[in-house]
Amino acid sequence: CLASLAAPLAFTMLQRTRVSQGNSLFWGNASLDGQLSHLLEGHNVTQVLPLEPPDAWAKRQSEVASYLNHFSQLVRLFSKERPINYTQSLHCHLGCHLFPNGSTHSFYEVTLNGTAFLSFHVPNATWQRRWPGRHAVADYAQRELMKYPMTTQNLQHFLNTTCVGILQAQSARTGKQSTRSHAPLVLGLILGTFALLGMAVGIFLCTGGSC
Repeated sequence: CLASLAAPLAFTMLQRTRVSQGNSLFWGNASLDGQLSHLLEGHNVTQVLPLEPPDAWAKRQSEVASYLNHFSQLVRLFSKERPINYTQSLHCHLGCHLFPNGSTHSFYEVTLNGTAFLSFHVPNATWQRRWPGRHAVADYAQRELMKYPMTTQNLQHFLNTTCVGILQAQSARTGKQSTRSHAPLVLGLILGTFALLGMAVGIFLCTGGSC
């Protein structure tokens, strides 16, 4: 019981993408302080907790669906040009922790087919390769992701500032959260999808041929 008092508040998101024969399947979720807040199934993301009004939420649902649809089309295109005969599985795990002493920790980790692939180093906003040994796909994906500010500076701001801010508001127990505080939950899903979109280019170019 004493150990539990030191447990951090956490906001975490898990996004999984499975690609097989050119088809992409998506699922995932977001949780705030241990409570399921959002659920991603296929191209649909839903609020488990009523954190945003219907009109604002409808807009965000459309944004997420657009990114996922773009990803699926890109994967389908590369699959036709460079077909592979096995399943690819990408997992993105991201979020932040707020400890009782006020310190924080943010993270973004990616695995490919069950092996550590890439991670995002939040303090200096850089993607780092985690695959053991040399790996052309990981090298290419890292270079591609570093080209886009949306997966570097914006992602750094989301993890370091927005995500932590959500937990600080939760910790302060200020009552009902504002729409502004919760809107970035879906922003995180969008950023995660954008990162996957960049990786798809590397994975399907490098897997089927030379980078």
